[in-house]
Amino acid sequence: MAEFPTGLRKYFDSDPAVGRVLRIGTRPRKRAPVVEVSEWDLTTAADHGTARQKRAVTLIQAEHIPVIKQISGAEFDALDLRRNVLVSGINLAALRWARFSVGEVVLEGTLPCDPCERMEGLLGPGGYAAMFGMGGLCARLVTPGVIRVGDPVRRLGFRDDLPRE
Repeated sequence: MAEFPTGLRKYFDSDPAVGRVLRIGTRPRKRAPVVEVSEWDLTTAADHGTARQKRAVTLIQAEHIPVIKQISGAEFDALDLRRNVLVSGINLAALRWARFSVGEVVLEGTLPCDPCERMEGLLGPGGYAAMFGMGGLCARLVTPGVIRVGDPVRRLGFRDDLPRE
């Protein structure tokens, strides 16, 4: 995905959208099946190791699921895509350079959550391409806490490490 669009900063700052957590899935270990939970305690660990990693939490936008299904021709459950948090009502791509809250947790968007080779097996031939650009967002944990189904997702502002205009 593109570098931070400094000239467009004012448009991201004016985004009033508030999303909502629809579902949460975690994995007890790497490559393990996703287990659906109603809340996820991020006070001690994240899904991909330490909380400071760029992929501590992965999110995917519910609005993209029907599009991925249509393009791939596959039927699947959204949590099969191996993302932790399914959200609706907010554009995750616009959170790429932001700090945002998910309930009491604060995250920083770090990079797009591109599909992995496992999507070819799940979605069939072309599954990777069908999901590309709609795989969601990876985030680093800033403030630990608990994420619950139904929690709001709110943009808080830009990450501190970004250039000013």
